[in-house]
Amino acid sequence: MGPSAVIEKEMPQTERPITFLRGSEDGDIRSRFEKMIRKAQDSICESIEAIDKIGKFKEDVWSRPGGGGGISRVLQDGAVWEKVGVNVSIVYGAVPPEANRATKASSSSDQKPVPIRFFAAGISSALHPKNPFAPTLHFNYRYFDTDAPKDVPGAPRQWWFGGGTDLTPAYIFEEDVKHFHSTQKKVCDKFDPAFYPRFKKWCDDYFYIKHRGERRGLGGIFFDDVNDYDQEMLLSFVTECANSVVPAYFPIIEKRKDMPFEEHHKAWQQLRRGRFVEFNLVYDGGTKFGLKSGGRIETVLVSLPLSARWEYDHKPEEGSEEWKLLDACINPREWI
Repeated sequence: MGPSAVIEKEMPQTERPITFLRGSEDGDIRSRFEKMIRKAQDSICESIEAIDKIGKFKEDVWSRPGGGGGISRVLQDGAVWEKVGVNVSIVYGAVPPEANRATKASSSSDQKPVPIRFFAAGISSALHPKNPFAPTLHFNYRYFDTDAPKDVPGAPRQWWFGGGTDLTPAYIFEEDVKHFHSTQKKVCDKFDPAFYPRFKKWCDDYFYIKHRGERRGLGGIFFDDVNDYDQEMLLSFVTECANSVVPAYFPIIEKRKDMPFEEHHKAWQQLRRGRFVEFNLVYDGGTKFGLKSGGRIETVLVSLPLSARWEYDHKPEEGSEEWKLLDACINPREWI
Protein backbone atom coordinates (compact mmCIF):
# COMPACT_ATOMS: atom_id res chain seq x y z
CA MET A 1 0.00 0.00 0.00
CA GLY A 2 1.22 3.50 -0.82
CA PRO A 3 1.28 6.15 1.89
CA SER A 4 -2.02 7.67 0.82
CA ALA A 5 -3.98 4.58 -0.17
CA VAL A 6 -7.57 4.85 1.00
CA ILE A 7 -9.65 1.97 2.29
CA GLU A 8 -13.36 2.73 1.92
CA LYS A 9 -15.43 2.70 5.10
CA GLU A 10 -17.74 -0.06 3.90
CA MET A 11 -14.95 -2.52 3.09
CA PRO A 12 -15.33 -5.67 5.25
CA GLN A 13 -12.88 -5.95 8.13
CA THR A 14 -11.51 -9.23 6.77
CA GLU A 15 -10.26 -7.46 3.63
CA ARG A 16 -8.22 -4.93 5.58
CA PRO A 17 -4.54 -5.47 6.36
CA ILE A 18 -4.38 -7.71 9.41
CA THR A 19 -1.05 -6.61 10.82
CA PHE A 20 1.91 -4.34 10.26
CA LEU A 21 4.20 -6.39 12.46
CA ARG A 22 7.20 -8.30 11.18
CA GLY A 23 8.38 -11.47 12.87
CA SER A 24 6.07 -11.21 15.91
CA GLU A 25 4.12 -14.08 17.39
CA ASP A 26 0.40 -13.92 18.14
CA GLY A 27 0.94 -14.15 21.88
CA ASP A 28 3.74 -11.65 22.31
CA ILE A 29 3.27 -8.21 23.79
CA ARG A 30 3.64 -6.39 20.48
CA SER A 31 0.95 -8.38 18.72
CA ARG A 32 -1.48 -8.22 21.64
CA PHE A 33 -1.03 -4.47 22.03
CA GLU A 34 -1.68 -3.97 18.32
CA LYS A 35 -4.90 -5.98 18.50
CA MET A 36 -6.02 -3.93 21.49
CA ILE A 37 -5.48 -0.53 19.85
CA ARG A 38 -7.15 -1.58 16.62
CA LYS A 39 -10.19 -2.81 18.54
CA ALA A 40 -10.27 0.46 20.49
CA GLN A 41 -10.06 2.46 17.26
CA ASP A 42 -13.06 0.60 15.83
CA SER A 43 -15.24 0.96 18.92
CA ILE A 44 -14.43 4.63 19.55
CA CYS A 45 -15.01 5.59 15.91
CA GLU A 46 -18.36 3.79 15.96
CA SER A 47 -19.38 5.76 19.06
CA ILE A 48 -18.32 9.05 17.45
CA GLU A 49 -20.34 8.42 14.30
CA ALA A 50 -23.34 7.31 16.36
CA ILE A 51 -23.40 10.65 18.19
CA ASP A 52 -22.69 12.76 15.11
CA LYS A 53 -25.21 10.98 12.84
CA ILE A 54 -24.06 12.99 9.80
CA GLY A 55 -20.27 12.91 9.76
CA LYS A 56 -18.40 9.84 8.50
CA PHE A 57 -14.76 8.94 8.87
CA LYS A 58 -12.35 8.94 5.98
CA GLU A 59 -9.81 6.18 6.44
CA ASP A 60 -6.24 6.20 5.13
CA VAL A 61 -4.01 3.17 5.37
CA TRP A 62 -0.40 4.26 5.06
CA SER A 63 3.03 2.73 5.14
CA ARG A 64 6.21 4.14 6.62
CA PRO A 65 9.29 3.90 4.38
CA GLY A 66 11.48 2.82 7.30
CA GLY A 67 9.11 0.07 8.43
CA GLY A 68 5.50 -0.41 9.51
CA GLY A 69 2.53 1.84 8.92
CA GLY A 70 -0.81 2.80 10.31
CA ILE A 71 -4.49 3.59 9.91
CA SER A 72 -5.65 7.19 10.15
CA ARG A 73 -9.34 8.00 10.45
CA VAL A 74 -10.53 11.59 10.25
CA LEU A 75 -14.00 13.10 10.51
CA GLN A 76 -14.37 16.78 9.63
CA ASP A 77 -17.28 19.23 9.75
CA GLY A 78 -19.94 16.88 11.04
CA ALA A 79 -23.05 17.81 13.01
CA VAL A 80 -21.33 17.54 16.42
CA TRP A 81 -17.64 17.40 15.59
CA GLU A 82 -15.58 20.10 13.94
CA LYS A 83 -12.69 17.65 13.59
CA VAL A 84 -11.79 14.25 14.99
CA GLY A 85 -8.70 12.20 14.30
CA VAL A 86 -8.26 8.65 15.57
CA ASN A 87 -4.93 7.11 14.58
CA VAL A 88 -3.35 3.73 15.02
CA SER A 89 0.31 3.36 14.12
CA ILE A 90 2.69 0.40 14.27
CA VAL A 91 6.17 1.44 13.19
CA TYR A 92 9.66 0.03 13.52
CA GLY A 93 13.17 0.57 12.24
CA ALA A 94 16.20 2.55 13.36
CA VAL A 95 15.73 5.54 15.63
CA PRO A 96 17.96 8.51 14.79
CA PRO A 97 20.15 9.27 17.85
CA GLU A 98 18.60 12.72 18.31
CA ALA A 99 15.11 11.19 18.57
CA ASN A 100 15.95 8.38 20.97
CA ARG A 101 16.22 8.80 24.72
CA ALA A 102 17.22 5.16 25.19
CA THR A 103 20.34 5.63 23.09
CA LYS A 104 21.45 8.56 25.19
CA ALA A 105 20.69 6.78 28.44
CA SER A 106 22.73 3.72 27.47
CA SER A 107 25.72 5.49 25.94
CA SER A 108 28.71 6.50 28.00
CA SER A 109 29.99 10.05 27.83
CA ASP A 110 32.95 9.11 25.60
CA GLN A 111 30.82 7.26 23.04
CA LYS A 112 28.85 8.80 20.23
CA PRO A 113 25.10 8.04 20.24
CA VAL A 114 24.27 5.33 17.72
CA PRO A 115 21.00 4.45 15.98
CA ILE A 116 19.20 1.49 17.52
CA ARG A 117 16.29 -0.65 16.39
CA PHE A 118 12.89 0.24 17.82
CA PHE A 119 9.26 -0.82 17.76
CA ALA A 120 6.46 1.65 18.58
CA ALA A 121 2.72 1.14 18.51
CA GLY A 122 -0.04 3.39 19.69
CA ILE A 123 -3.50 4.82 19.39
CA SER A 124 -3.88 8.58 19.57
CA SER A 125 -6.84 10.87 19.15
CA ALA A 126 -8.11 14.41 19.54
CA LEU A 127 -11.83 15.18 19.41
CA HIS A 128 -12.81 18.80 18.80
CA PRO A 129 -16.57 19.46 19.08
CA LYS A 130 -18.31 22.41 17.44
CA ASN A 131 -20.23 23.57 20.49
CA PRO A 132 -18.01 25.74 22.76
CA PHE A 133 -19.68 24.24 25.85
CA ALA A 134 -18.57 20.74 24.79
CA PRO A 135 -14.94 19.99 25.74
CA THR A 136 -12.14 18.76 23.55
CA LEU A 137 -10.71 15.36 24.47
CA HIS A 138 -7.26 13.99 23.81
CA PHE A 139 -6.04 10.48 24.50
CA ASN A 140 -3.00 8.46 23.57
CA TYR A 141 -1.83 5.00 24.62
CA ARG A 142 1.40 3.51 23.35
CA TYR A 143 4.00 0.79 23.75
CA PHE A 144 7.67 1.27 22.81
CA ASP A 145 10.64 -1.04 22.91
CA THR A 146 14.18 -1.03 21.60
CA ASP A 147 16.81 -3.58 20.81
CA ALA A 148 20.09 -3.34 22.68
CA PRO A 149 22.55 -1.14 20.75
CA LYS A 150 25.17 -3.45 19.22
CA ASP A 151 27.96 -0.95 19.71
CA VAL A 152 27.26 -0.30 23.40
CA PRO A 153 28.54 -3.25 25.47
CA GLY A 154 26.16 -4.34 28.22
CA ALA A 155 23.28 -2.10 27.14
CA PRO A 156 19.89 -3.70 27.84
CA ARG A 157 16.86 -4.07 25.63
CA GLN A 158 14.36 -1.50 26.86
CA TRP A 159 10.57 -1.22 26.89
CA TRP A 160 7.91 1.06 28.32
CA PHE A 161 4.27 2.08 28.19
CA GLY A 162 2.91 5.60 28.05
CA GLY A 163 -0.23 7.55 27.47
CA GLY A 164 -3.17 9.22 29.11
CA THR A 165 -6.55 10.86 28.63
CA ASP A 166 -7.11 14.57 29.28
CA LEU A 167 -9.94 17.07 29.03
CA THR A 168 -9.67 20.53 27.44
CA PRO A 169 -12.88 22.53 27.89
CA ALA A 170 -13.49 26.19 27.11
CA TYR A 171 -16.02 26.45 29.95
CA ILE A 172 -16.17 24.67 33.29
CA PHE A 173 -19.11 22.50 34.26
CA GLU A 174 -17.91 21.03 37.53
CA GLU A 175 -20.13 17.96 37.35
CA ASP A 176 -18.61 17.13 33.96
CA VAL A 177 -15.03 17.51 35.15
CA LYS A 178 -15.74 15.47 38.29
CA HIS A 179 -17.32 12.71 36.22
CA PHE A 180 -14.33 12.65 33.89
CA HIS A 181 -11.76 12.50 36.70
CA SER A 182 -13.80 9.97 38.67
CA THR A 183 -13.79 7.63 35.69
CA GLN A 184 -10.01 7.92 35.38
CA LYS A 185 -9.58 7.30 39.11
CA LYS A 186 -11.79 4.22 39.02
CA VAL A 187 -9.62 2.66 36.32
CA CYS A 188 -6.41 3.58 38.14
CA ASP A 189 -7.60 2.28 41.51
CA LYS A 190 -8.33 -1.11 39.98
CA PHE A 191 -4.58 -1.59 39.50
CA ASP A 192 -2.88 0.59 42.13
CA PRO A 193 -4.39 3.31 44.38
CA ALA A 194 -1.19 5.31 43.87
CA PHE A 195 -1.78 5.56 40.12
CA TYR A 196 -4.43 8.29 40.03
CA PRO A 197 -2.70 10.89 42.24
CA ARG A 198 0.63 10.15 40.57
CA PHE A 199 -0.68 10.27 37.00
CA LYS A 200 -3.04 13.18 37.66
CA LYS A 201 -0.13 15.34 38.83
CA TRP A 202 1.98 14.06 35.94
CA CYS A 203 -0.78 15.19 33.57
CA ASP A 204 -0.98 18.66 35.15
CA ASP A 205 2.80 19.00 34.91
CA TYR A 206 3.12 17.63 31.38
CA PHE A 207 0.45 19.74 29.68
CA TYR A 208 2.01 22.93 30.97
CA ILE A 209 2.55 25.71 28.44
CA LYS A 210 5.66 27.28 29.91
CA HIS A 211 5.61 30.44 27.83
CA ARG A 212 2.00 31.10 28.95
CA GLY A 213 2.30 29.95 32.56
CA GLU A 214 -0.85 27.85 32.23
CA ARG A 215 -2.02 24.32 31.51
CA ARG A 216 -3.63 23.36 28.25
CA GLY A 217 -6.80 22.19 29.98
CA LEU A 218 -8.18 20.59 33.12
CA GLY A 219 -6.08 17.46 33.08
CA GLY A 220 -6.84 13.82 33.57
CA ILE A 221 -4.08 11.21 33.69
CA PHE A 222 -0.75 11.00 31.91
CA PHE A 223 2.32 8.76 32.22
CA ASP A 224 5.38 8.02 30.13
CA ASP A 225 8.33 5.61 30.10
CA VAL A 226 6.57 3.41 32.68
CA ASN A 227 8.20 0.02 33.09
CA ASP A 228 8.43 -0.32 36.87
CA TYR A 229 5.54 -2.78 37.03
CA ASP A 230 4.92 -6.20 35.50
CA GLN A 231 4.52 -5.96 31.73
CA GLU A 232 1.29 -7.98 31.75
CA MET A 233 -0.19 -5.73 34.42
CA LEU A 234 0.65 -2.60 32.45
CA LEU A 235 -0.86 -4.06 29.27
CA SER A 236 -4.08 -4.71 31.18
CA PHE A 237 -3.96 -1.19 32.63
CA VAL A 238 -3.58 0.62 29.32
CA THR A 239 -6.32 -1.60 27.87
CA GLU A 240 -8.69 -0.53 30.65
CA CYS A 241 -7.67 3.10 30.08
CA ALA A 242 -8.49 2.89 26.38
CA ASN A 243 -11.81 1.22 27.18
CA SER A 244 -12.68 4.06 29.59
CA VAL A 245 -12.61 6.79 26.92
CA VAL A 246 -16.25 6.36 25.91
CA PRO A 247 -17.79 6.24 29.42
CA ALA A 248 -15.58 9.11 30.64
CA TYR A 249 -16.28 11.51 27.79
CA PHE A 250 -19.35 10.71 25.73
CA PRO A 251 -21.96 11.37 28.45
CA ILE A 252 -20.52 14.89 28.66
CA ILE A 253 -20.84 15.37 24.90
CA GLU A 254 -24.46 14.18 24.96
CA LYS A 255 -25.27 16.84 27.59
CA ARG A 256 -23.43 19.76 25.95
CA LYS A 257 -23.51 19.27 22.18
CA ASP A 258 -26.84 21.05 21.64
CA MET A 259 -26.56 23.86 24.19
CA PRO A 260 -27.32 27.33 22.75
CA PHE A 261 -24.34 29.66 22.56
CA GLU A 262 -23.36 33.12 21.33
CA GLU A 263 -20.49 34.36 19.20
CA HIS A 264 -18.33 35.39 22.16
CA HIS A 265 -18.52 31.80 23.48
CA LYS A 266 -17.24 30.53 20.14
CA ALA A 267 -14.45 33.13 20.06
CA TRP A 268 -13.25 32.01 23.51
CA GLN A 269 -13.28 28.38 22.39
CA GLN A 270 -11.08 29.33 19.45
CA LEU A 271 -8.63 31.12 21.73
CA ARG A 272 -8.33 28.03 23.92
CA ARG A 273 -7.76 25.93 20.82
CA GLY A 274 -4.90 28.26 20.05
CA ARG A 275 -3.38 27.11 23.34
CA PHE A 276 -3.92 23.50 22.25
CA VAL A 277 -1.97 24.19 19.07
CA GLU A 278 0.84 25.97 20.91
CA PHE A 279 1.37 23.05 23.27
CA ASN A 280 1.32 20.44 20.52
CA LEU A 281 3.78 22.24 18.28
CA VAL A 282 6.19 23.45 20.95
CA TYR A 283 6.20 20.85 23.75
CA ASP A 284 4.42 17.61 22.85
CA GLY A 285 6.79 14.65 22.91
CA GLY A 286 4.78 12.59 20.43
CA THR A 287 4.83 15.38 17.87
CA LYS A 288 8.58 15.82 18.27
CA PHE A 289 9.21 12.08 17.91
CA GLY A 290 6.99 11.87 14.85
CA LEU A 291 8.77 14.71 13.11
CA LYS A 292 12.29 13.55 14.00
CA SER A 293 11.68 9.90 13.11
CA GLY A 294 10.22 10.62 9.68
CA GLY A 295 6.57 10.18 10.59
CA ARG A 296 3.75 10.81 8.14
CA ILE A 297 3.09 14.53 8.54
CA GLU A 298 -0.70 14.34 8.11
CA THR A 299 -0.84 11.78 10.89
CA VAL A 300 1.61 13.59 13.17
CA LEU A 301 -0.44 16.81 13.02
CA VAL A 302 -3.94 15.37 12.74
CA SER A 303 -4.69 16.21 16.39
CA LEU A 304 -4.66 19.93 15.62
CA PRO A 305 -8.11 21.59 15.45
CA LEU A 306 -9.67 22.63 12.18
CA SER A 307 -9.70 26.25 13.37
CA ALA A 308 -8.12 28.31 16.14
CA ARG A 309 -7.66 31.95 17.10
CA TRP A 310 -4.89 34.22 18.40
CA GLU A 311 -6.14 37.55 19.64
CA TYR A 312 -3.52 40.07 20.69
CA ASP A 313 -3.19 40.58 24.46
CA HIS A 314 -6.55 39.02 25.29
CA LYS A 315 -7.48 38.99 28.98
CA PRO A 316 -10.88 37.74 30.17
CA GLU A 317 -12.78 39.87 32.63
CA GLU A 318 -12.06 38.84 36.21
CA GLY A 319 -14.92 36.78 37.64
CA SER A 320 -16.29 35.82 34.21
CA GLU A 321 -16.78 32.21 33.14
CA GLU A 322 -13.81 32.59 30.82
CA TRP A 323 -11.67 33.88 33.68
CA LYS A 324 -12.69 30.89 35.83
CA LEU A 325 -11.45 28.50 33.16
CA LEU A 326 -8.16 30.34 32.80
CA ASP A 327 -7.69 30.40 36.58
CA ALA A 328 -8.18 26.62 36.73
CA CYS A 329 -5.59 26.20 33.97
CA ILE A 330 -3.11 28.34 35.89
CA ASN A 331 -3.90 26.78 39.29
CA PRO A 332 -4.70 23.06 38.88
CA ARG A 333 -7.45 21.77 41.16
CA GLU A 334 -8.23 18.48 42.83
CA TRP A 335 -11.56 17.69 41.19
CA ILE A 336 -12.44 14.61 43.24
